[in-house]
Amino acid sequence: MSELRHWIDQLDRHIQEDLTRLKELVDHGNDDTRELHGAMQNGTTALDRRGTDEAGKGAHAMSTITTKDGTEIYYKDWGRGPVVTFSHGWPLNADMWDGQMLFLAQHGYRTIAHDRRGHGRSSQASAGNDMNGYADDLAAVIEALDLNSVTLVGHSTGGGEVARYIGRHGTKRVAKAVLISAVPPFLLKTADNPEGIPIEVFDGLRAALANDRAQFYKEFAVQFYGANRPGAKITQGVLDQFWLWSMQAGLKNAYESIKAFSETDFTEDLKKFDVPTLVLHGEDDQIVPVKESARKSARLIKGAKEVYYPGAPHGITATHQDQINAELLAFVGESQQADAVRAKAGVDLPAGIEAMGAHEAPGIRPTP
Repeated sequence: MSELRHWIDQLDRHIQEDLTRLKELVDHGNDDTRELHGAMQNGTTALDRRGTDEAGKGAHAMSTITTKDGTEIYYKDWGRGPVVTFSHGWPLNADMWDGQMLFLAQHGYRTIAHDRRGHGRSSQASAGNDMNGYADDLAAVIEALDLNSVTLVGHSTGGGEVARYIGRHGTKRVAKAVLISAVPPFLLKTADNPEGIPIEVFDGLRAALANDRAQFYKEFAVQFYGANRPGAKITQGVLDQFWLWSMQAGLKNAYESIKAFSETDFTEDLKKFDVPTLVLHGEDDQIVPVKESARKSARLIKGAKEVYYPGAPHGITATHQDQINAELLAFVGESQQADAVRAKAGVDLPAGIEAMGAHEAPGIRPTP
């Protein structure tokens, strides 16, 4: 109790000192300090102010932005340097990118990831749970933070978000794009897309989600990471974190997102890509089959570079983290440092491959 009283006394003394200094500044007519002084009187503590100051001195504070329809979008912002944004897959949140964000932040990049509306720490909006809404939310984050020359990275549904962003908002703020295990160009089987996935599959996802989402997510994680394949070495921790992230998504939001990622045609969006684009995909993806997605997308994006991972699942950002990180680092602009990291990760690409699409150099791919 004595230690607590001592701490409270110190805090009170700091507050009084701050208020005294602020009042002196206010008396000199500084408008900004008038506002801050008012906030202090209304309950803002010295510790709150010092936390904000520290965030300003450091890289960036974790925060939120509010979209035009009032939805609060959470984002985290690590590091300094050229900007790389990350759009997550369904039904996860920004935390799925931690391995990539930390790595790139340690190599001189500013990394930003947001929780899609209805997912993670963002508010569970009743409307806007479609690709247009997702793309506009990404645009809201980019504009609120005034980001330019951005490398957009999207996984699975997040890849659709990136594609629709470019389709709706263009590339004036974009330097490069990366699609990882992404849903474009069009997953659903139709008369015009006979190779697609039957609607019954997506109806089954909706039914399972509505009936018992907790159990559904546990079972879905197994396919997501390929844990059902012979010889798979997926830890229980990886499966558990998938469940934890998924359960943070609102049921309505996750339910409606299935229609968004399965029934949206991104063909015209992909044709608007006019920046260097990297396409990464596992060849044993049980969620978004590579033949119906990445290989088609790469043909629609002029000059796209393709990298395929033999035997790799949908969740390659976790199962093949070192290889993905190395590819990202090389693609966003590092040279000698990137080459060293890629070599350590076992990525066996000859010099000069960045200048051509993989379809121009068939058979060249990372070592598994």
